[in-house]
Formats: sequence, C-alpha cells, structure tokens
Amino acid sequence: MLKLKVFSVGKNKEAWMEQALEEYVLRLKPVLDIDFIWVKNDAQLVALVQKEKQVVCLDPDGEPLDSPEFSAFFHRNLQAGGSRLSMVIGGAEGLPEILKKGASLISLSRLTFTHQLARLILIEQVYRAFEIAKGTAYHK
Repeated sequence: MLKLKVFSVGKNKEAWMEQALEEYVLRLKPVLDIDFIWVKNDAQLVALVQKEKQVVCLDPDGEPLDSPEFSAFFHRNLQAGGSRLSMVIGGAEGLPEILKKGASLISLSRLTFTHQLARLILIEQVYRAFEIAKGTAYHK
C-alpha cells in the first residue's frame, strides 16, 4: 500500500474543512493510506520531518506545477521513497529554512492560502494525480 504523510502546523478549526478532507481520504483509501500529522510549532515540525526519507515541501517559492506535472512529480517521488512520501505545509510564517534546504520545493499557487486551505488543495491534487494516472475523465 502506498503511504502519504502530510505534516502541518496547526489543526483544522472548521468542521466543513475536516469533512472535505475526509471525503478525499475516503476516495483515496483503496490506493493510498494518508496520515495527517498536526504539530504545534516549527520545532516539532522540524524534529518529525527530519526523520522522513522522501520529503516534499510546499512553498510559494517552489516549482510551480500544473496538475499533470504534479501527477508525474507525485508518482516519481512516491516511487523514489519506496512507496512512501512526506509532504510538508508550513504555518503562518511559512516553512523553517532548515526544512527547505534538503527537500524538493513545489508551489500550489502564487496565491497565499491558509495552511488549512493548503491541506485541502493538496489532498484534492493528490486525488487528481491518481485520476490523471488512471486516465479518467475527472481531470479535464
């Protein structure tokens, strides 16, 4: 089973956001096991992420990808990590510099999102990445 860990500072505050995340987790369950790891601060984030093998950080200065490019990137990184991948979303102040140095950096958009919304956009793009790889009509 493929495994994705999503690390982020903070928690979901809105019930609707949690429901939306759960919808995508449910859709992905047959092909991908997802763990959301919420931490309280940057120090905890760094301590946990530095233990991970294959890490991708979301950063406004990262490489911008369209959905087909993200799909290929995501699957390459899953394969490189032995079917395991960790993705990191920073808090209100962004990512700690130490995490940026050793990881691949991608950007979800040139727009600024809350870390809560970034989680939802990321998980939808992960779902889309699988649908693109399968060739379904979900991605038009």
